[in-house]
Amino acid sequence: MKYKRILLKLSGEALMGGRQYGIDPARLKEYATEIKQVVEKGVEVAIVIGGGNIFRGVAGASNGMDRVQGDYMGMLATVINSLALQSALEEERVFTRLQTAITMEAIAEPFIRRRAVRHLEKGRVVIFGAGTGNPYFTTDSAAVLRAIEINADVILKGTRVDGIYTADPEKDKNAVKFDNITFEEVMNKGLKVMDMTAFTLSQENELPIIVFDMNKKGNLLKVVSGDNVGTTVNL
Repeated sequence: MKYKRILLKLSGEALMGGRQYGIDPARLKEYATEIKQVVEKGVEVAIVIGGGNIFRGVAGASNGMDRVQGDYMGMLATVINSLALQSALEEERVFTRLQTAITMEAIAEPFIRRRAVRHLEKGRVVIFGAGTGNPYFTTDSAAVLRAIEINADVILKGTRVDGIYTADPEKDKNAVKFDNITFEEVMNKGLKVMDMTAFTLSQENELPIIVFDMNKKGNLLKVVSGDNVGTTVNL
């Protein structure tokens, strides 16, 4: 395996599958199976999931809701998704721990860096819920922050698109895919990979990002093995 410890970032929308909102159990099972394959190869896996399939703080704010309140609601949405993924992984007999940035003693451990690292070393999957615990920060920022804290080798951003393109491939059929691209090129070309706070944090800490299609069977294992899947962003 090319990478020993990874941080997998999943969007909340990815959990919807073919639905308009909420969680698709079939999609959850697919993801759990993909993650299990990687864990069985000895890779240490940490995960951050968004909450956009349930609630978006920014969308709430645009409809007149208080932004801070909306962001906290979004954090709770990520915990719902995290619990669902934890359950799906445990169905596949993968030992999983959920840690949250906002203390919720009845359902999850609080985020403690040393404990998270210890879980990873013991082969357990660790899911980080509730973002960074702060409003105005996205789950992208949470993913990069946690990846740095646990010393992950790489951030794997699982999306429904198979990499980074010159334009949105779902809207522009002439869009060209990059296999490798630097942080600087992404900024200069104005490409959307992560929000700027997360992206800059990743660049400053020399943490590579790989954007790949999580919905294609076997892709996660290929990425971790070092196969040329998706787009790699590095220095």
